[in-house]
Amino acid sequence: MKKKKQNQPYNFVAAFRQSAPYIHAHRGKTFVLAFSGDAVADEHFPLLIQDLALLNSLGVRLVIVHGARPQIEQCLKQRKTKSKYVNGLRVTDAVAMECTRDVVGSIRVQIEALFSAGIANSPMAGAGIHVASGNFISARPYGIHDGVDFGYTGKIRKLDNKAILRNLDARSIVMLSPLAYSVTGEVFNVNSEQVATYAASAINADKLIFLLDGKGLRDARRQIIRQLTGQQAEKLLNSRRKLDIEAEVHLQSAIEACKRGVERVHLITAWSKGALLQELYTRDGAGTLVTASDYEVTRQAGIEDIGGIIGLIQPLEQQGLLVKRSREQLETSIKRFYVMERDGLITACAAVIPYPENGMAELACLAVHTDYRKAGRGNTMLKFAENQAKALAMKGLFVLTTQASHWFRERGFETLKLTDLPVKRRSLYNYHRKSRVYYRSLET
Repeated sequence: MKKKKQNQPYNFVAAFRQSAPYIHAHRGKTFVLAFSGDAVADEHFPLLIQDLALLNSLGVRLVIVHGARPQIEQCLKQRKTKSKYVNGLRVTDAVAMECTRDVVGSIRVQIEALFSAGIANSPMAGAGIHVASGNFISARPYGIHDGVDFGYTGKIRKLDNKAILRNLDARSIVMLSPLAYSVTGEVFNVNSEQVATYAASAINADKLIFLLDGKGLRDARRQIIRQLTGQQAEKLLNSRRKLDIEAEVHLQSAIEACKRGVERVHLITAWSKGALLQELYTRDGAGTLVTASDYEVTRQAGIEDIGGIIGLIQPLEQQGLLVKRSREQLETSIKRFYVMERDGLITACAAVIPYPENGMAELACLAVHTDYRKAGRGNTMLKFAENQAKALAMKGLFVLTTQASHWFRERGFETLKLTDLPVKRRSLYNYHRKSRVYYRSLET
């Protein structure tokens, strides 16, 4: 118990330090966050409002979009009317429209009341957060499809992005509902996921966040899929793999958002346990990130990466896995280095040193951050290094290693005699380390 207590302050400080860059990065940014009617009905919903209030206090510009499906279903049940869906879309007759107006109004009042209280008995008590809601969305009738009249179900026409941005500038949280209005004064029921996607694009939001009620996107081992590009998401959606219906719907929305110019879409489960804050303020997050482009990039290193490379290779140098390199040595050879970067953190690095006269290149200083091993980054860096060597017209890649012989042999490297190394490289060989030399041909 005593040891555990001693670790608590350190764990807090370590976590706070890790979150600090994200607190800075998210300040002033615009996030659109959507949650379902099931979330509203959940007993832990006030905790979500508390987290949203905290985001607001940290300078995040928030647009929230709520759903209302279970509340509408309950209202229709009480009126002894059955819901009707065609191709997953509600057919909104007069009774369903009346229920929609009633429950949306009730939810809006509930959310406004929670924000107005600033979350009693919490760190956000008395925060006095203002919520702006209104007729921000205009729509037209969805119409008749395949002989089915969808009644008051609407299709979004446009969104008053200027009015929303004005309210965000005034530090209000903007709330959008699954209701939209026509120029003739009619009210339409619209899909909340579509509202969120449309809004994120219209106001150029930095992030679109969907809070899921189910298990989310899982891989074959039932682990949360942490990251997908838009193209990978489409491939997953079009595969034969069976997805949870909720995850499938939100993955479709994520793909559409990326195509509309939203750079990052987050699918987050377990929101009642603080997963929203974990996703936004830790490096590895807690949900699935769908990006319009690659989130983790591999690129040529620059002088500004020296500190990150040193932090990456120093532990390996101390273990004797890598040759010690001074800052000056790294600075003079930085153009030979390539790094993998994830949200400002260097997660892997490698150097490619060509010997044109021999048609060979050396793979040096291959290192992966201790927190990001066993995820294929070493393979990715090796492949990247091979491509760089090929671009330099090198016919083969060699490496000197003391403790990673099996790793390279498993990847097709074969033993090379020291005398077969380029003369220039042979003259630098450290006989004290007794490194083994391995080689792999790059010719196909």
